[in-house]
Amino acid sequence: MQASYLSGMLVPLEPCCSFPYYIDYMSSMSKINKRERSFTFGGITKNVLNPDPRSRAWVEVDSKVIENNSRVLKNFIGTDCLLMAVVKADGYGHGAETVAKAALIGGADCLGVATLEEGIQLRNAGLKCHILILGNLINAEELYASFCWDLIPTISGIREAIICNNIAENNHKKFVIHLKVDTGMARLGCDCNQVEELITKIDCLENISLEGIYSHLAIADKDLENNTQTSFTQIQLNRFEKVLKDLGKRNKILCRHLANSAGTLLDSRLHFDMVRVGLSLYGYFPANDFESDLKLNPALKVKARVTLVRDVEKGIGVGYGHIFKTQRKSKLAVVAIGYADGVSRTLSGKISASIDGVLVPQVGAIAMDQMVFDITDKPDIKTGQVLTLLGTDGEICISPQNWCDLSGSIPWEVLCSFRNRLPRVVA
Repeated sequence: MQASYLSGMLVPLEPCCSFPYYIDYMSSMSKINKRERSFTFGGITKNVLNPDPRSRAWVEVDSKVIENNSRVLKNFIGTDCLLMAVVKADGYGHGAETVAKAALIGGADCLGVATLEEGIQLRNAGLKCHILILGNLINAEELYASFCWDLIPTISGIREAIICNNIAENNHKKFVIHLKVDTGMARLGCDCNQVEELITKIDCLENISLEGIYSHLAIADKDLENNTQTSFTQIQLNRFEKVLKDLGKRNKILCRHLANSAGTLLDSRLHFDMVRVGLSLYGYFPANDFESDLKLNPALKVKARVTLVRDVEKGIGVGYGHIFKTQRKSKLAVVAIGYADGVSRTLSGKISASIDGVLVPQVGAIAMDQMVFDITDKPDIKTGQVLTLLGTDGEICISPQNWCDLSGSIPWEVLCSFRNRLPRVVA
């Protein structure tokens, strides 16, 4: 008999002779796996290399909802204003390619991403529209890649502008760029008092085509929540308008953009030539309890299957640390999703999920790959049934804001937290 040492113990490698069927079954399965990559069970043939993405847990995205949200936003801003669909961070967790294509069908004019890689991904998906990289590219290799993939970089200073000019000169083609101005975020962008000097230098670079100028609002979401425009948003608007006025004296015509989702909804004076909409494209308002006539709908649901149902006695500790103990004889459902999928551990014992339109509470610590729900009051739940952790299920609607209220997070972070191991299923 062959043997192997495992943890210091001699372990037989051959199966027990009392299980000859086991040998035949494993042998046949091995042949099937090598040759056909499929198996038949109960009369149903399945491909073992491409299992059902809904087998464990998944993010469900309705592309038609994204398309409609885009159409609603485009109608809201009017025909004289361009709509940029911001699809960075894998389309806020929805899937960048899915969102980009749906948004463009709905009327978006161009796309915004954060990184070079995100822009290249969209080009590889066959998208031909203008794509603006909102983050700073700082070295020649990145900027050259941006040039080759026909992506528009954001410039904050003369150094990157010179690199772009040299790249374009060597390739005998203009390099299109946008200039970012810092009007109060203290992040990217040149100082608004130095814009005129910087543009004078850029104008001396013959191979650059400066086609846009923009800034970013710092607290417009707070203004939206309070239903009023604060003095600081007004200060940013005033600073941006002064920059544009100075450019007007130079007969400089550029695509001007300032508003994010909050700014777009807050005040049409913030629209200029284009708005950059992220969160609202996905069906959420960037302020809690904000009331609007716009019919925006959430496009995302997070679902998971029950992998085990078990009965336990009163006083049983559940999960790591036993932070929850049953207060009665209970029925528990184990669900195969956890913080490695993007459900924050800080939500342990605070959230509920919906199953068949009924809320069931999550109990115990959320683990890396699993969590537990108390289904004592809905004892008919079976292994394999689907729970909705986020989204609409019957009359129940669980929004990212619900999670934010419990964890101190923000909707943007919740949506962007769902990991790639959660399949994106387009409905």
